[in-house]
Amino acid sequence: MKFHVYTNPLLCSLLLLSSCKKLVESAIDHSLNAPRKGELIKYTIPKGEHYARQNTFQSINLEELNFTVRFDSSAIYQTSDPANQEDINKLYGFSDNNAEHQQFSARVGWNWARGTLRLYGYVYNNGQRVSQEITSIQVGTEYACSIKISADQYIFSVGHVQLRLPRESKTTEAQGYKLFPYFGGDETAPHEIDIWIKEL
Repeated sequence: MKFHVYTNPLLCSLLLLSSCKKLVESAIDHSLNAPRKGELIKYTIPKGEHYARQNTFQSINLEELNFTVRFDSSAIYQTSDPANQEDINKLYGFSDNNAEHQQFSARVGWNWARGTLRLYGYVYNNGQRVSQEITSIQVGTEYACSIKISADQYIFSVGHVQLRLPRESKTTEAQGYKLFPYFGGDETAPHEIDIWIKEL
């Protein structure tokens, strides 16, 4: 017995358009899930993970990133290996120079070290990492933070405290993608960690 398959060019075109439409809608929906300015978002890093659940792709082109942050008591932790306690976790920032973030980027980092919560400037230039403490902060208090591009420098601010670190990117503005909360270092989150961020 022979079977004949008849194709309808119009039907094929409609199916193709339908598939394309679904791909476009998926991309649009993904972008709508990206954080918006003025929206307070609770970022959760699950126990045993590095990345926050709300980690989305969002391209950027900016001269300054302004946000507020608040940690709760889940920011207090003890690493399995005491040597990792000083490792810097990542809070918020961006890749730069249209490159991967481990080549060019600027982020505010954080850790619980020596009995207090500390924030850091954390940058990559040509794959070389530089970090320096900005200030210590209190659990449960909201702080205004920013990372500003100034020619060959990144200017980090937490409240009225500033830190300047070198910038070797060649673009006049930061061009890349946004970077969200990440735990580690060598170890994953020892318990669920919640961080509240609002981009200004």
